Amino acid sequence: MGMIRNILGGLTIAACLGATAVSAETVIYYGHSGPDRGTVPAALKWYNSRIGELSAGDLRMDVQWGGALFKASAAVQGISDGVADAGSIIAAYFQKEMAAYSLADFPIGGPNAWVAMRAADRLMRSEPQITEHLARQNLVYIGTFTASAVNVACAGEPIRSVEDIKGKKVRGAGVYGKVFGEMGATRVNLSVYEAYQGLDTGLIDCSQGYDYIVPSLKWDEVIDSYTVLNWGQIGGYGMFMNKQVYDGLEAGQQQVLMQAGEELADQFAKIVTGANSKAMKAMTAGETTRKIEVIELSDADKAALNAAAEPFIADWMENARSVGLDADQLMATYTAAVAEFTAEFEAKGYPWTRSN
Repeated sequence: MGMIRNILGGLTIAACLGATAVSAETVIYYGHSGPDRGTVPAALKWYNSRIGELSAGDLRMDVQWGGALFKASAAVQGISDGVADAGSIIAAYFQKEMAAYSLADFPIGGPNAWVAMRAADRLMRSEPQITEHLARQNLVYIGTFTASAVNVACAGEPIRSVEDIKGKKVRGAGVYGKVFGEMGATRVNLSVYEAYQGLDTGLIDCSQGYDYIVPSLKWDEVIDSYTVLNWGQIGGYGMFMNKQVYDGLEAGQQQVLMQAGEELADQFAKIVTGANSKAMKAMTAGETTRKIEVIELSDADKAALNAAAEPFIADWMENARSVGLDADQLMATYTAAVAEFTAEFEAKGYPWTRSN
C-alpha cells in the first residue's frame, strides 16, 4: 500500500509575494488484527495522538482494525511486504522471525507489567544484533505492549496449589500453557475468545488469561475461582514498521516515532495496570456477576512453576542461536534490565504515581 503523503487545505496566495503555501501530513497505514476495543487499541490511539502532538500535526496513523490488512499470523510478511506501513506483531506466531522478542514471553520478566515492558523495550532497542536481524526482514521495532500477568480462571474445582493442576482441562497461553501440560493438565486448543463457551459447557475446566479479560469477556458469568499465579506474562507483542518506509521518512519524523514508542511502555503499563486493578477489585469485593474466589499461589508454588519452565527457556536459546543470535547476550541484557526496573519500581513505584 505504501505511505501516502496527503496535502491538506487549499492553496493560499500570498498577496505580496505571490507564493503558494500548503499544509501537509504524513499518513502511516497501520494494521492491527484485533478489534477496535480494549487495552491495546487504547494505547494505539494514544500513540497516534502523541505522534501528532510531537510532530505538530505532520504525522498520523490510519489504523485498520480487525485484520482488515492481514491476520495476526501474517503480520510479519504483511508489514515486510508493504501491505501496511506498520502494524502489531505477536511474537508467538513467529518463532524464527521474532526469536529475540519471544524472550519477553517467558516468566523471566515477572508479573509486573511495567517492569516487563521496560525490560523488553530496553532489549529491543539496545541490542544491535536484534536491529540487524529485523532489518534483514525489512522491519524496524517501534514499541512494546504486553498481555500482562498470566493467571488462571476455573469453573468448578479451583487451583489452590500446583498439585491441583493435574487432571484439569486447560486452555493455555504460550509457554504458561505448556508448563501446565508438563504438570499434568490436559491442554485444550481454544482462543481466549472461545474460553467463555468452553468454561460454560465443561469443555475446559480452566483458562489462563489476564485480570482485565474477566469482565471484558464476561468470564465472571461462568467461573467460580480465579488463581493469581505471581508468575509471568506474554510480552512479545508490539509495534513494528516496514524498514523501507521508515528509512524514507525525514530524521525528525523518525525521532518522533521512536520517542513516542519509548513512551509507550509507561503509557500502556498505566492503561493495563488500571484495567487489571479495576477487575481485581470487582472480584475481591464480590461485585461480579457470580461470586468468584480469588486465590494466590505460594512462593513455593511459583518456584515450582519456574523450574518447570526452564526446559522451554533452554529451547528458546537454541532457537535464537539457530537464526544467528547470541542467546546468552540477549538473556544477559534482558535479565539485567528486569533487575534494574524491578529495583526502580521498588524504590519509586510507577512513573505515573511519582511526585517528580
